[in-house]
Amino acid sequence: QLVESGGGLVQSGDSLSLSCAGSGPTFNNYAIGWFRQAPGKDREFVAGIDWTGGRTRQSDSVKGRFTISRDRTNNSVYLQMTNLKPEDTAVYYCASGRSLRQSAITPTSRYQYEYWGQGTQVTVSS
Repeated sequence: QLVESGGGLVQSGDSLSLSCAGSGPTFNNYAIGWFRQAPGKDREFVAGIDWTGGRTRQSDSVKGRFTISRDRTNNSVYLQMTNLKPEDTAVYYCASGRSLRQSAITPTSRYQYEYWGQGTQVTVSS
């Protein structure tokens, strides 16, 4: 089970940190991806981290502004967002999948993820 938290309403230029908490002893064995979905748009990849925490990737739209990390002690993955823009407004989801067990790669396609959290809303006002 994946549970996101940390969303909220912020102003343009602000920072926000999202958390993805995993239950069960196997969470740390899986690569994790963050996605977002704005109203009327497809769910898009934002960032991903491999199962060890040593390899990350970000989409071009957030590169240099968002950082993904994981805390294996606390079974959590974080998305630190800085210099937020109105176009970052969306529901943010963390996700994983069977094929991501001990994976060094985090796919950008949502269809390779089967396990999703309920999402957390991020709204950035201009």
